[in-house]
This record gives sequence, structure tokens and C-alpha cells, in this order.
Amino acid sequence: MDIDEDIGDSSPAETPATKMSRQQILTLIAMASINFSSMICYSILGPFFPNEAKKKGVSQAMIGLIFGIYALCTLVGSLLLGKYIVQIGAKFMIVAGLFVSSGSTVLFGFLDRVSDGTVFIVLCFITRCINAIGFSAAVTSSFAVLAKVFPDNIATVLGFMEIFTGLGLILGPPLGGWLYQSFGYEIPFVFTGCLLFVTVPLNLWILPSFDAVPSSQNSFLRLCTRIKILLICFVVFTLSSGLGFLDATLSIFAIEKLNLSAGSVGLLMIGLSLPYGAASPVFGVISDKYPSIRKWMMVIGGMATAVSFCFLGPLPVFHIRSQLWLTVLMLIVVGFSLCMTCIPTFAEMIACAHENGFEEGLSTLGLVSGLFSAVWSAGMFFGPTFGGYITQALDFEWSAGVQGALTFLAALLQVIYITIEDIQKKSQKASTSLLQGEKSPLLPKTDPLRVDVS
Repeated sequence: MDIDEDIGDSSPAETPATKMSRQQILTLIAMASINFSSMICYSILGPFFPNEAKKKGVSQAMIGLIFGIYALCTLVGSLLLGKYIVQIGAKFMIVAGLFVSSGSTVLFGFLDRVSDGTVFIVLCFITRCINAIGFSAAVTSSFAVLAKVFPDNIATVLGFMEIFTGLGLILGPPLGGWLYQSFGYEIPFVFTGCLLFVTVPLNLWILPSFDAVPSSQNSFLRLCTRIKILLICFVVFTLSSGLGFLDATLSIFAIEKLNLSAGSVGLLMIGLSLPYGAASPVFGVISDKYPSIRKWMMVIGGMATAVSFCFLGPLPVFHIRSQLWLTVLMLIVVGFSLCMTCIPTFAEMIACAHENGFEEGLSTLGLVSGLFSAVWSAGMFFGPTFGGYITQALDFEWSAGVQGALTFLAALLQVIYITIEDIQKKSQKASTSLLQGEKSPLLPKTDPLRVDVS
């Protein structure tokens, strides 16, 4: 598993811009509807559920587990479904996943009617697990489909899709907070669950079918033997763990320390999702146009994210009082930096897989998409769970600092890998030049076609 095995130009060949086909347009519409509706359903919990769960006698650590179990089940589902995407069918996975996710979202809205304590916690876990399986089916398949339909512009298309992800994350918290304050606990989940259900017939109608042949040579184990893949996975893990941490802890911090209402917390979260959605298409175009700088986008974005998390609380060692303007500013920086780091990762994973002998097809794309979704979900489990535990044991300020340290570590490992990679490239280039010099003759060869006419 030497680093030099991963060395190579990951830049895809540039192709001239062409007009999109009907299949590409329909795929974009379908994937945009999935991203938008799924993110609204996911993000409505943040402003009010942690506080509502505390009223039901649930501890901060258990609230973190309720958030985290969703990601853990998504992790398992992504690995299994990504492996068998060809056998199951990409379109069926998307439609079935949306149906299951929408139904479980509606059911989650009626959990306030059950008794407090253990019964409430158990039903929260069951409902969230079912929702996560449906979500993993839809998202894993959608990533693979996008990479299949747009093989030469995957980062640009993902950047465009992140606009709708950002819109869902932007509208979800304030919409959930407003519906909760106006109508109570049930309506936010019923409304968003029905919104997600509308996408089922829409995708069933407009999404094309994708035929592919299963590959017996591709495997997650073989994919994970590449150091470059592992480092990118760690970057993705730190990004999603930071987002999961904020979902589970930011609302209580804002309510208790900044004296904000549930509706205001929803508006506060826009500071994170708005810059993320706005910057996504820009970073996507840059990533596709200049693929050689993708690695530095991940490094710079990771460093900026680490600094922002340290000042989000901020850390007690800085002796700075928690203030609303500072929290909003750091959330904005986190949104931009997460976007800069995240957008290049999926394209780099696909390029690395192709460089190391994985065939170009839906089977490989399913593996990469499944691994990406699984690692993202692992972070979304770790962030709320571990972050909730540290927040309960210490406070929000210290737990945010820990998240920043993880992100800094991921960026540092990237720098070390890039440095070693450049050294090995220069060494290989020098060795090649030396060998060519040894093979060159000491005396110049005479031209065999020259004739002495003297």
C-alpha cells in the first residue's frame, strides 16, 4: 500500500461543453427534488427536537444518540446498497428509499403522544433507523446516477446539486421552528413527510432506467487499500461529524447561552447553510476546471473549518465571551470552508478508483458512492454522539474545539501526503532523466542518409 502507487494525474480529460441531453435534464430535475426534500426532512429537527426531548426526560447524551443512530443506519445501508446497486436497480432504490423515508418522517411526528422516558426513546430509535435506511437507498443511488450521467463534470453537477441541499438546509430549520411554534410538534413532520412523498411519483415518472452489468472484481476492501482514498474518507468523516455535532448541540447552546427562541435558532442555522449552498456551484466549477488544485481546496477548507470551530464557542483558553455576532460569523465561515473541502472529495475518489484499475461503470460508481455515503454517515453518527457526551461532561465550547482539532488533523495528514507525493514524483523524474542520460551515446551518431561526395 505504497503512496507511489497512488501517484498520478487525477485530472480528467477536459471535454468541450455540449448541450445537455433529455436524459441529463430529467436526471438533474429528479436529483434536485431528492436533495431539496430530503434535506428539509433531515434539518427540521435541529431547532426544537432537542428541547422537546429534554422535556420527555431524555439526557443530552441520549439526544446525541438519537441523532447519531440515523447516521449509523445510513452507514450500514450505504455499504450494502452501494455494493448491490446493479442487482437492485438504481431507479428502484431511489423510489423505494423516498417512499420509506417519507412514511417514517410522518410517523416520527406522532411520537409526542407516547409516554415519557424509555418508550419515547425506543420508538425514536426505531423510526429514525427505518428513515435512515430509506434515505441511504435514495442518496447512495443518486450519487452513482449523477456520476454515470455526467462522467466529465461530476464536481460541477454536485456543486449545482448542493444548491438544493443548501436550500433544504436553509428552509428546514426556520420552517420547522415556525411550524413547531405555530402548530405544535406533529405538523412539521407531517408537512415535510408529505413533501418528500410527492417526489416518489415524480421520480418514478421522469427518472430514466439504467442498465449495467455487475462486476465481481470490485470490492470495498480493494478500494480502501489506497492511502489516498483513506485520507479523503477521513476528510469526509471530519466534515460530517462537525455538521452532526452542530445539529445536536447548537440549538441548546443558543437557547441557554445566547437566549434565543426555537424560531431564532432556525434562523441562526441559516448562517451555516446559506453560504454552503451559495458557494457550492462556484467551487464545483473550479474543481472541474482546475482538478490539480482539488487537494489544496481540501487542505485550505479544512484549516479554515478547524479555526472556525475553535472560535464558535469560543474555546475558554481564548478568554472571549460567547456573543451572537461571533457565533454567526463563525457559522458563515464554517459554511464556506465546509463547501470548499467537500465538493472536490467525491470527484477525487472516483478518479483514484479509475487510476487503480476499477472499471468505468455503474458498479464502480455504486461502490464509491456507497463508501462516500457510509463515511459521511459515520461522521454524522460520531459527531452528535461523541459531541453530545463531551458537551454534557464539559460544555459546548470545549466540544466545538475538539471538532476543530479533528478537522485540523485531517488537513495536516493531507499536507503530509501531498508533500511525500511531490518528493516521490521529483525522485522518479530525476531517476528517469538519469537513465535516459546513461543510454545516450558518447559520440553523436552520423546521419546514415548523408553521402560523402568529395
